[in-house]
Amino acid sequence: MRHHELPPPTPRTGRRRPVSVAVALAGVCLTAAGCAGDGGPEPGAGPETVSRPASPAHSPTPSARQPSASAGSPSTGATSTAPLPRGPLTGRTVVIDPGHNPGNRDHTREINKQVDIGTGHKECDTTGTATDAGYAEARFTLDVSRRLRTLLEEQGAKVVLTQDGDRAFGPCVDERARIGNKERADAVVSVHADGSAAGNRGFHVILPAAVDGGAADTARIVAPSRELGVRIAGNFARVTGSAPSNYIGGNTALDTRGDLGGLNLSTVPKVFIECGNMRDPEDAALLTDAEWRQKAALGIAEGIGSYLKK
Repeated sequence: MRHHELPPPTPRTGRRRPVSVAVALAGVCLTAAGCAGDGGPEPGAGPETVSRPASPAHSPTPSARQPSASAGSPSTGATSTAPLPRGPLTGRTVVIDPGHNPGNRDHTREINKQVDIGTGHKECDTTGTATDAGYAEARFTLDVSRRLRTLLEEQGAKVVLTQDGDRAFGPCVDERARIGNKERADAVVSVHADGSAAGNRGFHVILPAAVDGGAADTARIVAPSRELGVRIAGNFARVTGSAPSNYIGGNTALDTRGDLGGLNLSTVPKVFIECGNMRDPEDAALLTDAEWRQKAALGIAEGIGSYLKK
């Protein structure tokens, strides 16, 4: 089953078409277009620790961030209290949104609550997908997000996570958007992995459509979000060696959607990245490999850095 706010795969008819060629990705033109449960131990890998490149001794580490006692309560975003090194991203704020939450499966009543996404109502959150061997998307997204935080902080950025394993479930998709808005983030990236059919491979970046309804108005963020997404897609392909999705986005690695509350309600540049398809054996082998996850985090970080340093 598809995850986060995605419905089961359906034929894509009448979709908004890409409007302009943006950048070449591994020989493919990128076009800037205007649930399964949790599982047990990851196969073939040890604990989900962050593989860090050499960095200043005072750079914060993931182990410095302990889960709070207020798990399940409204979150204002998890951020580091340690001093940051000065670097090319000093003065910039990035919000990283680890998709779903490992505890969502134990709180189905809470996450099934309907929330307003501007264009209608959707579930607060979902459990996300998992590999056939039981490695949960929520574990994957949190691991990659922590690696990504480390890489960005080493460049001086202030990094806020919408959740850091510090709450029992959620947050809801509308709260995830509010965290980025409250921080006045320079960029927000929601980290996910897809749950499509076997044989569907590759990554794609989801961009916000032009939406104006209720609390949703994306007019000011469509263009900068597209640029952010294009830069992430290009760097992700280069660093990981992964190809653009062969089932979404017409091999552009980009997909524009107006049905995701996390994008609709954002007032700052924001994209989702689906790092691969957990239900495909070849993609699953990558997603469950710690070295590849470090590459995934690096590709996303370099894309964000390229966007912020433009």
